[in-house]
Amino acid sequence: MSTISDPPKGSFRLSMLLNDTRYRSMTLQVIAAIALALALAYLYSNLAANLRAFGLNISFAFLGNAAGYDINQTLIDYTSQSTNLRAAFVGIINTLLVAFLACVTATVLGVIAGVLRLSNNWLVRKLMSFYVEIFRNIPVLIWIIIIFTIMTVTLPGPNEFRGDNATSSMLFDLFAFTNRGVYIPGPYFTRGFGGGEGSALNWLMVLALLAGSFFGARFVTARASRIQEATGVRPGTLLPNLTIWFLPLIAFALVFGLHWDIPELKGFNFSGGIKIGAPLIALWLALSVYTGAFIAENVRAGIQAVSKGQTEAAAALGIRQGRIMSLVILPQALRVIIPPLISQYLNITKNSSLAILVGYADITATLGGITLNQTGRAIECVLLLMAFYLIISLTISAVMNVYNKSMKLKER
Repeated sequence: MSTISDPPKGSFRLSMLLNDTRYRSMTLQVIAAIALALALAYLYSNLAANLRAFGLNISFAFLGNAAGYDINQTLIDYTSQSTNLRAAFVGIINTLLVAFLACVTATVLGVIAGVLRLSNNWLVRKLMSFYVEIFRNIPVLIWIIIIFTIMTVTLPGPNEFRGDNATSSMLFDLFAFTNRGVYIPGPYFTRGFGGGEGSALNWLMVLALLAGSFFGARFVTARASRIQEATGVRPGTLLPNLTIWFLPLIAFALVFGLHWDIPELKGFNFSGGIKIGAPLIALWLALSVYTGAFIAENVRAGIQAVSKGQTEAAAALGIRQGRIMSLVILPQALRVIIPPLISQYLNITKNSSLAILVGYADITATLGGITLNQTGRAIECVLLLMAFYLIISLTISAVMNVYNKSMKLKER
């Protein structure tokens, strides 16, 4: 009886790099990598030669110079005498802020609209279809202008809150809605670590508590799921989760003296509290409602990708429609929803560069706008902008891909 065995291995020859299938793909990849490296080296040398011909050179020393301009809304300390690097950090933080807020709001709007688009109620279904078709077919730039114009024209100015003849008043004496923005109470700590006034360390501790509460709640929920799989009975998780989320924060607030700074009208404007500027609100809402329409279509497609037999089987077990959607349909639809959702999050982050239109100081407005014009360092500023958007986009993709992988079906 004869057996089939692999042919004897001969000595390695250079021709095998192209003729042998074991090495051919690797050889082609190495050749492509070398060609790309040579092309990049040629482009860089050409750029350097042209810059030298005009007496220019690539230098990032300008980042240490004084910025010389003010920024209307900052989350960190900043003055006109701060460096260009700090101004860039202010722009980065403002970009991340509006991108995060818009991603959360757009997701909520998109999920609600996507589910209601499949409602049995004719009026609700048509209203959601109207929302989707209107908002996704008009450029986001126009929605930014519309929302910003509505805010600045219809809302009262701070002077209209003044005196006995005031035409406007604060909501609950806590919130002021003006054409310059919304003023809300701002939290602060009267005691900090070491007995002094509250500082950034307090807020870092709050973030640490929130992170701990998040992972603690995930642990409680995962433990309840394991018990349910083993015994068929799911223990209650509402009370433990509420305790994990709120008890540490309440204790921390009592120990370090949490107080609220209420906005007050002083002079020609409000002072105190937290100001959410009109440019931020306009950009936030425009990105949310625009991208939410696209996410709604992704959600609708994901739900329709789930077999109707799943709904019928769950209904046969006596499960209510709302529970069927949240426990049976949406968890399976996420496998279809998440991949296009990643693209929508990336679009939100990149579309935030339109903030310069309404005067919101994001990274494009600071580093790619004012700093570039003042210093004349166009190449350096553009390279830094490209690096920032590349890094943030790759980070979002990596995080969402990890989540997408966790939602895949796991075969036994």
